[in-house]
Amino acid sequence: MIDDTTARRFESIVLSHLDAAYNLARWLTRNDQQADDLVQEACLRALRFFSGFRGHDARAWLLTIVRNTYFTSLRDNHAERDNVGFNEDIHSPDECGQAANALLSQDDAKRQVNDALERLPIEFREIVVLRELEELSYKEIAAVTGIPIGTVMSRLARGRKLLAEYLNPTMTGR
Repeated sequence: MIDDTTARRFESIVLSHLDAAYNLARWLTRNDQQADDLVQEACLRALRFFSGFRGHDARAWLLTIVRNTYFTSLRDNHAERDNVGFNEDIHSPDECGQAANALLSQDDAKRQVNDALERLPIEFREIVVLRELEELSYKEIAAVTGIPIGTVMSRLARGRKLLAEYLNPTMTGR
């Protein structure tokens, strides 16, 4: 049973990072419903073990739980679940007031980047998402993923290179 003080502290410290947790979950699962389920499960685990939280970075702590919950689920299910394409309507900010051509161009660019990001192998995708979308430092990414900083930097460089290749295949002659 969680007392009121712990529940309020959890809400004020951890729940403010739900958007970041969902963003990571969405890119890991590539499915809106699975991302919702993953974040819910991660939050339950975070609440269950919140009394042991001693860190200063609740965001990194929650993202670590989201990541670990995802990979535990994969291991337990022995296979990645079905994936659904990225839903541009749900994840794009409202673009009211811009010219129609600019909107179409911007939507096309977002779609291309999202498609390229979805194509990345998961070990690169998660690093790119944590760095470029969640703006975590290399040190924070290393803590979230449990890998050395050098590996973070290497995966980020390789992920960025693959993204560039996917976005402009003529650069590499593909």
